[in-house]
Amino acid sequence: CTDQIEETDFQLQTGDILFQDLDSSPLCDAIELVTPGYKNGKFSHIGIVTQGETPFCKNADSRFENKYFYNVKQDIIVLEALPGGVRTTTIDSFLNRSYDINRSPKVIVGRLKLKYQYTLKNAIPFLKSKIGISYDDAFLINNNSYYCSELIYEAFEKDSIFQLNPMTFLNPETKDTLEIWRKYYADLGVKIPQNKLGINPGIMSTSDKISIVHVYGIPDGMEE
Repeated sequence: CTDQIEETDFQLQTGDILFQDLDSSPLCDAIELVTPGYKNGKFSHIGIVTQGETPFCKNADSRFENKYFYNVKQDIIVLEALPGGVRTTTIDSFLNRSYDINRSPKVIVGRLKLKYQYTLKNAIPFLKSKIGISYDDAFLINNNSYYCSELIYEAFEKDSIFQLNPMTFLNPETKDTLEIWRKYYADLGVKIPQNKLGINPGIMSTSDKISIVHVYGIPDGMEE
């Protein structure tokens, strides 16, 4: 495939947090509408690198050749919570979900500042232990299931890397509940958790305990 782009200079590390502008559904748009993130970027998904750092051996990864438009030549595993449950995926699969106008993945990379790197010792095993746990469709804390940002928040909870905030499902301009959330929660049979404590990728991307160390592509709204 002659139009592939390869990421060759920046190297991901275990513990790197991937903030993604995921253009997969109107729900993603609704999340982004009310939760601007780093440099006003719109983020609706988050994953974390739990394994890797070793460059691919070209002779050993032929099964991946030509599969993705955007390739990272590292053997990297990302852990994430998506509808269907907590799972792992390859970095190329993660990145090749949504692109900016330059056909670069709408993903930025956060890395714990040096003084907080010690938290990974417990966080990574915790995250791996949750593989297979069900997805939290209701976006509620402490209900034995996880949505994407809740999972990573909880992995670092005792070290206070990220903070819970009151959730909002209101249009920021009209202050009315967004119709998509009315329907979504009605279908679930769950009361909309307006002002209940929660977490989201946008808020997490602004934590003062991480540094944004790389931008693959420009998420919607993000100032360059």
